[in-house]
Amino acid sequence: MYDIIVLGGGHAGVEAALAGARLGNKTLMILGNLSRVAHLSCNPSIGGPAKGIIVREIDALGGQMARTVDQTLLQIKMVNVSKGPAVRALRAQADKVAYSERMKKAILNTPGLDYLEAYVVDLIVENGAARGVVLENGEKYYAKAIIISSGTYMSSKILVGQTVREAGPDDEKTTTGLSEALRGLGFKLLRLKTGTPPRVKRSSVDFSKMQPQEGDRHPYSFGHETAETLPFEKQEKCYLTYTTEETHRIIRENLHLSSMYSGLVEGVGPRYCPSIEDKIVRFADKSRHQIFLEPESLSLDEMYIQGLSTSLPAEVQEVLVRSVPGLENAEISRYAYAIEYDAIDPRQLKTSLESKLVKNLFFAGQVNGTSGYEEAACQGLIAGINANQLIKNKPPLVLRRDEAYIGVLIDDLITKGVKDPYRLLTSRAEFRLLLRHDNAEARLIKYGYEIGLVSERRYQEYLKKKEAVETLIAKTKEIKIGPKPEVNEYLLSSGKMPINKSVTGYEFLKRPHIGFEELEAITGAGFPETQNIKEHALIEIKYSGYIEKEYKEAKRLARMESKKIPVDIDYDAIPNLASEARDKLKQVRPETVSQASRISGVNPSDIAVLLVWLEYKKNDVKRV
Repeated sequence: MYDIIVLGGGHAGVEAALAGARLGNKTLMILGNLSRVAHLSCNPSIGGPAKGIIVREIDALGGQMARTVDQTLLQIKMVNVSKGPAVRALRAQADKVAYSERMKKAILNTPGLDYLEAYVVDLIVENGAARGVVLENGEKYYAKAIIISSGTYMSSKILVGQTVREAGPDDEKTTTGLSEALRGLGFKLLRLKTGTPPRVKRSSVDFSKMQPQEGDRHPYSFGHETAETLPFEKQEKCYLTYTTEETHRIIRENLHLSSMYSGLVEGVGPRYCPSIEDKIVRFADKSRHQIFLEPESLSLDEMYIQGLSTSLPAEVQEVLVRSVPGLENAEISRYAYAIEYDAIDPRQLKTSLESKLVKNLFFAGQVNGTSGYEEAACQGLIAGINANQLIKNKPPLVLRRDEAYIGVLIDDLITKGVKDPYRLLTSRAEFRLLLRHDNAEARLIKYGYEIGLVSERRYQEYLKKKEAVETLIAKTKEIKIGPKPEVNEYLLSSGKMPINKSVTGYEFLKRPHIGFEELEAITGAGFPETQNIKEHALIEIKYSGYIEKEYKEAKRLARMESKKIPVDIDYDAIPNLASEARDKLKQVRPETVSQASRISGVNPSDIAVLLVWLEYKKNDVKRV
């Protein structure tokens, strides 16, 4: 008998299993192949806009992903540096072989965590609650909580040209029994699609025809505790090239051979990561599209062709790849393919990621309709935490939209559902200035500490950093700067506007293109704090007005979140609700009024009616 059973060894499964075991639960991870645990089956990179912030949030809560990518990265850079702090994020090229090996090591060295290489074909459900799983050979394993993180392996099919074969990523074994088991329990399943581009031998690429793309010299890291990462001098380069008219001609002439356009594909593909066929059709006016070559591993003679995802036949892929500058003599080591698979409608989940249909049953990762390693990992972490909370009769960890991108992602999934694989974007967050790269620890470490995934030592270190930021900001308010000739001469010489009245250092730092370097030069004041402390303080100072405005709006949202909706509410009994709103509310069954307000088809007038009804029922109960 286990406390927690986790199905799947992808990014969601790893975080769920590690969190469950680290919180003292006897945990079993059931996966197809331990050597492929946390495998980077598509792009060999982690992070990027919004996604990089998710990785920082995972680390702040005590998860594993940030630590492992810091240990195995080949290149790291901050993206969107020319834009505001709300959209800046880290992106790293990871060594896919080393990354998986590090994750495997973490699993094998975690006390209380067992693994089993097997496939689950059925669930044991008694009195509406999940109790265990059934393997292909008939063996049964029991647990207090089950987490399904099956990724893209549920009834999956690989499609290349006119051929279809039942298989998971990289031709790994798929599982069909789980889909049938879930349907039998009343779950609504979706058919989704994704794909991957060809890989070519690095030794066959002519990089002289491409533009090198380097990482950053600044020693960035995803993990808040990472002491050092790979130096810039040792980082690998990526390369930029473009499709050509010849590329587009080849695709147009062979479009009928693509799985996607021949009618073989049943699933809906990702909107924000389309195949090259889709790009050529949808953006016919474009003469070229960006193609990036990215290293997969130091131990592999292989490059990933970002931007050339396709389901065209292998023989067409050969000429297609060689039509791209720098790839004229490229040797394909692995051909591209499309893959479709079953996922659940995530509106069948609670905010904790526990199923509404079956108690003790959680879902995390791509099985919930998401795309991407980062989106999967954060769901796995939350599912692992909340399985622990359920077992120990503690309230679940539910992150609000103003607290974390993780909260935005989960709320979007369970409230709006998905039509195509969900990708996290900064534009999805209405409070993105609050959800920055630099303050992930400040937002979330307290939760990780209280739950038990963040150590006392680390939490105390964070409190010291927090105090250092606050002290530095207070120090700037005590500094006085007058409009002296030498001050304005310095400002004018560096192309900045002079000052015409006395200001504090705090007010001075609010000015455009002014940082601690200028403040030190003008005042002679010393600021021995680390660069990270200064950067955090500077953002808090420069954007204080905007941040305060978002905090006020977030507090209003929090009040709405506190208005709970009874689980057994009868929406048919509420008069004056619009019929569409009634149907949507019955389908989603939101847990709070705030969540109800975000459902498509539920208007402000419907929310007003709902609030009146809830108040009426509350007073009715008091009268009784």
